[in-house]
Amino acid sequence: MNRYALICRSILEQTEITQREMAQRLELSLGTVNQLVKECLALHYIEVMDDNHYQVTEDGMKFMEPFKVDGAVIIAAGFGSRFVPLTFETPKGLLEVFGERMIERQIRQLHEAGIHNITIVVGYLKEKFEYLIDKYDVKLLYNPEYSNKNTLTTVYRARNVLEGKNMYLLSSDNWMRENMYHTYECGAWYSSVYKEGDTSEWSLSYNKKGRIQNVEIGGHDCYVMYGPVYMSSQWLSAFLPILEVYYTLPGTEQFYWENVMMELLNGTARKRIKEAGITNIGGQSADEVLSQAEHMEMDINRQPSDQVYEFENLEELRVFDESYQNHSNNQAMELISSVFQIPESEIHNIHCLKSGMTNKSFLFQVHGKSYICRVPGPGTGLLINRHQEGDVLEAVANLGITEHVIYFNRDTGYKITEYYENSRNADVHKESDMQQCMDLVTKLHQSGIQLKHSFDIRERIAFYENLCIKHGGIPFEDYEVVKDRMNTLMDHLDALNRPKTIAHIDSNVDNFLFLPDGDLKLIDWEYCGMCDPLIDVAMCGIYSYLNEEQMDWLIHIYLHREPTEEERTVIYSYVALGGFLWSLWAVYKSELGEEFGEYTIIMYRYAKRYYRRLHEQLH
Repeated sequence: MNRYALICRSILEQTEITQREMAQRLELSLGTVNQLVKECLALHYIEVMDDNHYQVTEDGMKFMEPFKVDGAVIIAAGFGSRFVPLTFETPKGLLEVFGERMIERQIRQLHEAGIHNITIVVGYLKEKFEYLIDKYDVKLLYNPEYSNKNTLTTVYRARNVLEGKNMYLLSSDNWMRENMYHTYECGAWYSSVYKEGDTSEWSLSYNKKGRIQNVEIGGHDCYVMYGPVYMSSQWLSAFLPILEVYYTLPGTEQFYWENVMMELLNGTARKRIKEAGITNIGGQSADEVLSQAEHMEMDINRQPSDQVYEFENLEELRVFDESYQNHSNNQAMELISSVFQIPESEIHNIHCLKSGMTNKSFLFQVHGKSYICRVPGPGTGLLINRHQEGDVLEAVANLGITEHVIYFNRDTGYKITEYYENSRNADVHKESDMQQCMDLVTKLHQSGIQLKHSFDIRERIAFYENLCIKHGGIPFEDYEVVKDRMNTLMDHLDALNRPKTIAHIDSNVDNFLFLPDGDLKLIDWEYCGMCDPLIDVAMCGIYSYLNEEQMDWLIHIYLHREPTEEERTVIYSYVALGGFLWSLWAVYKSELGEEFGEYTIIMYRYAKRYYRRLHEQLH
């Protein structure tokens, strides 16, 4: 931290400032400030005015030029899972605190410091940030990896914006009480607050000059990384080459950018890069680049306890901004309040559950009892007939095999169900589990329940194919060949004219719940309809990525015997057709911005592989 620059900045920001006021503001002794002022006067950076105050000279302004802040990058790409259900609809940085959106407060504070070159790195619900371009003349930078990687990747995507400049790096979901940004910054720093007792935050060790010496995850009675960061051009020139290397290294996908800084400080970076066999970085030897980065200087910027806020969840925000007690302006929270006839303030312990492939869900408590609220995912109104789902839930209610549904809306698809404490999902590799699951499915098939609607796989394939064509096309090179083969299988199934029963269709092991009392439930009935019952065996197998030997094992468990030739043909056909159907489903969902990794290819491989198994007997 350049102390001459600190003195000049203090005078630029407040011309009529005394040395004692400088000492208080800079957290330096009065004697130190007296000496620094004398030295700045001798260097002609400042001069005494008539009223015994100071002003920065022309030479001082030239001296300050390298310390001028060029702009800011605001990280706003993530989902904000700890803020569900609010973040299902609104990115966390766009939530309001005391009537002002958190990201807008930071932009306004930056503008007050004369900083207008602002880039926001977006990902989740990126379109929600578009209005900021017109309102504040900001730039948006899209991070396509936001859903499966962490902030290391976000900063990597912004490296060209940061390179060669003096830049703030901010999080969109921070709230600063007082404006802590400046036109000039005198050295790199990381904002920090003191945490009493044990903490899981990233703790800082620093020397007498305030220079950060080490970073550790967790600590006790310590200062922790909290809030904005300022990166000088010199600091970035040393840091960015290492960050670029880390981006390419396996195992760093979930790293924060601070992981790189931490490993540079503790020596792990040198070891990691050496083990990766990297000897050259950006045309220089890796040793030289590492040495520069390891000696980069960043100071701790200690802030009072009531200055910087990083709200961990909705309950913390409720305490800070009481308007969230009962008026979150969120559809799901308003629904729960209405269903249970309680104010929103009585909804507690809200946690995001793992997002399903069709819906998003969160756990919550009312009066000490836990429930799950299902929020339909993007585009599901087109994919799921909620009125048919309602018919199914009514039809199977008396079987006693479904979850307890508290509320279901046939128009919106919102659903609230009881949460079963200490329940577990079925283990597809445990024979006793799968036997109970298949026996429950058999009970459903033999229930005699008749629905007015069917699950027609030919109609569904055509439906998803049409959606894909309308939304970017189908990426498989041999799609037409595979499609012809699937038509052959469907023609053969039609010719068999097999009987139909009620079928679950979504018989994923994750939809089977084993309760502590030994009871077994089958949940998520969105796709249920009249169909050949053997489709449930096929679907259960492909959802669990079973290989061919395991698939035959599951068939035997369901039937309690070896299958007939027709039964094996039917199940294999549904394995192929199910894989084809869900690969189209995943292609369409990806066009809506949702990715499921290798799922698409795995499903498509089922279609091709099981067609080959059936080819000889069908011809």
